[in-house]
Amino acid sequence: MEKKHLSSIANHVLSRCAQKLDTAVDSLLEEFKREWDPQMSDYSKKLVEFCCLKVLPAMCINIDENICDGSFNRFTFDMMRAWEMPSSAGEESYTECMAKEREEKKVPIKTSQEQDDVSLFYSDLMPLLVDHESSVGEEAYVWLATFLPLVADVINGRFTFETLTAPTANQLHFPAYDQFLKEINKCIKHLQKQETPTGVTLADDEFILHVEGTAGSQRVVRHIGGTSWPGRLTLTNYALYFEASGVISHEDALKLDLTKGIEKSLKPAATGPWGAPIFDKAILYECSELQEGVVLEFPEMTSSTRRHHWLALVKEIMSLHQFLSKFNVESPLEGWEMHARTILGIIRLHAAREMLRISPPIPKSFLIFALLDELPKGDYILEELAKSLKKVNSTHPCSASSILRNLNVSQPCFPCLEMKEVGNESEIVQHKNVSSLESAVNHAKEEAKEMDMAKASAEGLKEDGISESAQVLMGLLEKLKNFILRSREIYTWKRPITTLTGTVATLIVLYKEWIGQAIAAFLFFLVATMLLARLTRSPEKQDKIVICTGSNQTTMESIVSAQQGLRTIREIIRNINISILKIWSILVSKAPKHTQTVMIAMSCGSILFMVVPFKIILMALVSYGSMMASPLGKRM
Repeated sequence: MEKKHLSSIANHVLSRCAQKLDTAVDSLLEEFKREWDPQMSDYSKKLVEFCCLKVLPAMCINIDENICDGSFNRFTFDMMRAWEMPSSAGEESYTECMAKEREEKKVPIKTSQEQDDVSLFYSDLMPLLVDHESSVGEEAYVWLATFLPLVADVINGRFTFETLTAPTANQLHFPAYDQFLKEINKCIKHLQKQETPTGVTLADDEFILHVEGTAGSQRVVRHIGGTSWPGRLTLTNYALYFEASGVISHEDALKLDLTKGIEKSLKPAATGPWGAPIFDKAILYECSELQEGVVLEFPEMTSSTRRHHWLALVKEIMSLHQFLSKFNVESPLEGWEMHARTILGIIRLHAAREMLRISPPIPKSFLIFALLDELPKGDYILEELAKSLKKVNSTHPCSASSILRNLNVSQPCFPCLEMKEVGNESEIVQHKNVSSLESAVNHAKEEAKEMDMAKASAEGLKEDGISESAQVLMGLLEKLKNFILRSREIYTWKRPITTLTGTVATLIVLYKEWIGQAIAAFLFFLVATMLLARLTRSPEKQDKIVICTGSNQTTMESIVSAQQGLRTIREIIRNINISILKIWSILVSKAPKHTQTVMIAMSCGSILFMVVPFKIILMALVSYGSMMASPLGKRM
C-alpha cells in the first residue's frame, strides 16, 4: 500500500526494498519509527535513506551479476531519485514547475527512426534528455557515493559528477549512469584477463591496473642511449613492469618499484632519434637502485594524451604508498582498504575515458591523490582521510575492499577478513566516519572554485595585455609616485620648516599677483634641467628603461591582488557613473530639492566672487588647508 506523504518514486523504492529484504513495507516503517527521533527533520528523506541502507549490503554481495543484468543500476538510480524527491509535496511542486517550463517553451522535439537507434549516452540526443527524462543532481549522487564507493569516492565524488554531467547541464540521466557502471565492470574483467608480466609472480594483493604495448593497444618504447626497444608496459598497485619484445615472446620484465623505502622520481621527458630531445611524449623514472633513469615513450601522432594518462596513474600509485608510509598505516585491513579505493578510482577513470573518447576527462576528477595535490588544504584532507580510514569497517559489504572482492578481484588473505551481517547501525557509523572528511573536501572545493575564478580573471588580464601594460605604466610613473609622496609629507607637516616656507611663499605670490612670474620661473627650471641632462650625456648612459615585474607576493596573493584591483576599478567606474547621473538630475531638475539647494549655493558663490578679490579667496583657501593639515588643526 502506497504512503500518501511519499512521492511515487519513493513508494516504488520502499516496495523494492521490502521485496529484496523479504519483508513488508509496514515492517520497515515500524522499524524506522522505533529509531526515529521526533526532533529530527526531513522524515520522508530519512525514511528513504533508512530503507536504502538496509538493502544496499545485500545487493553488494552479488554486485557483479546485478550490474550485468542492469537491476543494480536501475535500483540505485531510483534510490538517488527517491532521496532527492522523497515527499509527495515536493513531487507536486516539481511537476507544476516542469509543466510551466514546457508551456513557456512549446518547442516540439522530433527525432527520426535512425536517431532513435543511436546510443543515447553522450550522443547528440543526450542533451534532449535534460527536459524529457528523469535525472538526479549532484547531492543525490554524492550521497550514494558516501555509502557505495563503486560509483565514486567521497573525496572526489563531486568532481566525478561534474565530469560525467558536463554535456547534460549537470544532471545525471539513467542511460549515462547505466553505461558508466557497465563500463566499470567491463574494465575490471578486461584487466583480469591481462597476462602476468614475464618472469614475475604477482603478490596476492597485486592487481593489474593498466597495460599497453600489446597487439590490441598502442606501442610503448624504452630508450637506452641511442637505441629504442618496443615492449609491453604493465602497471600494478605496487610496481611498473616493462617487457622488451623478443622474436617470439617478451623478455623477462624489468620491475620499477613504486612502493615506499627507496628514493624515486617520475617526470615528463623528451625523446627522439639518437637520443635527441625532439618529441615530448615520454616519462623518466629515476631511483637510487638504478644507475641510470628509465625512459619510456608513448608514441602518438599529435598530442601527449597517453603520456599524461600514464604519468597520472603512476604518480597516483606512488602517492598511495607515500600516504600509507607518512601516516603509519600498519594495519593490513586499513592498508588494503586504501588500495581498494585507489584501484576503484583508476578503474572509474578508465571507464570514463571509454565513454568520453572525444574529450578525455582530466585524471583529478577520478584519482584521489591527484585531486588532493591540486586542492587547497590538501594536506589537511589527507590527515582527515587517515583518521577516517582507522574507523572504516573493511568487512562491510559496501566497503571498497568488499566491492572488489565481490567483483572477483584478487584479495590478500587476512585471517580476520570475514563477511559479517551488518545492520542499520553500521551504516550510521559509516556515515559519521566520513562526515568530517566530506565537509573538509567541500570546503576545499569551494576554495578551489574561488581560486579558479581568480586565476581566470588574472589570465583574462594577461590575454588582454592589461596586466603587462599596467606593470609598464607603474614602472614609468615610479618617479612621479615618489614626488607625490614627498609632496604629501610636506603638506602634512612632517617637514615643518619646508611646509612653513612653502605656505608663506605661496601666500606672497598670491598677494603680489606673481602667478605668471612663478609659472615662468618653473618653466625656466625645466629648461635648465634638460640642458644639464644634455651636457652630462644622460641619454647615452640611460639608453633603456628597466621595468621590474617581480613581486614579493606568492602566486595566490598575486591572484587575489589582481582580482582586488579589478574590483577597485569597477567601483571607481561605478562611482563616476553615479556622480554623472546625479549632476544630470540636478541640471534638469529631476531632484527639485537638491536643484534648489545648488542654485542658492551658486548664487551666494557668484556674489562672493563679485565682492571679494579672487586672490583673497585663494589665500584663505591655502591658509585653511595648511592649518587643518597641521597637528594643531587635527586636534581642533
